[in-house]
Amino acid sequence: MPGRSNSSRLAVFLMVVCSAALLTKPTSAQQPVVVELFTSEGCSSCPPADAMLIQLSHQRNTSIAKLILLEEHVEYWNGPGWTDRFSAPVYTQRQSDYVRDFHLATAYTPQIVIDGHLQASGNDHSSVEQFLLQAAKTPKPAAVSLQLVSPGKLQVTVDDPAGARLQILLAVTEDDLTSNVRGGENGGRTLNHNAVVRDLRRLGTTTNGKFDKTVNLPENSDWKKDRLRVVALAQDPKSGTILGAADLPYGAPVSPANGR
Repeated sequence: MPGRSNSSRLAVFLMVVCSAALLTKPTSAQQPVVVELFTSEGCSSCPPADAMLIQLSHQRNTSIAKLILLEEHVEYWNGPGWTDRFSAPVYTQRQSDYVRDFHLATAYTPQIVIDGHLQASGNDHSSVEQFLLQAAKTPKPAAVSLQLVSPGKLQVTVDDPAGARLQILLAVTEDDLTSNVRGGENGGRTLNHNAVVRDLRRLGTTTNGKFDKTVNLPENSDWKKDRLRVVALAQDPKSGTILGAADLPYGAPVSPANGR
């Protein structure tokens, strides 16, 4: 949309998401929509996509969808000029898996993946709008439940009536992160981030559509606990499609939070 500022495009993007509620019947629970942004502090075209994710993080709960956000920093932009402190092999590999699933020629940044089966450039606002609305209207069959059973211990429960064999992943994300970049393509810039994935791990797979496990929440002295969220994904390992998801604040009270 030539001539519009980034902030204007982001405002339109969020308005489209919210206005979609007028076209749908009220439901008892929000539809979780998983938005993954593959990015790097070494990539000069990534800051606008990072800014979009920040805008989305300020409106995670719309009347039709609960946005579950994951900003994953890849390694291949790292070099002598700048090494992205948030990058790690697990995020590079996750994007590589999507490159295979989408039959892409190569990985690129910024890339947005929605619900594991819709992808576009993170700077292609029109496609992201379309895919987000599409995902909000597509029910997820697997019910994912998270419950803090005690401080630092999380119960993850998945129920998929179809009985599919799904991979269960756990992520920890952090908001309000800032880097003063001293080299590389973004040298001299201050970059802001929300929903940065600080830890991503596999918990196991469903058996006959069921999964129930209590795990210790990951911890790191560099993380600010009041800015953390924990995310669980139920993903088809063959297609990459995310069939269920839920999240909750890291320091939430000991009470359940459900998602589909």
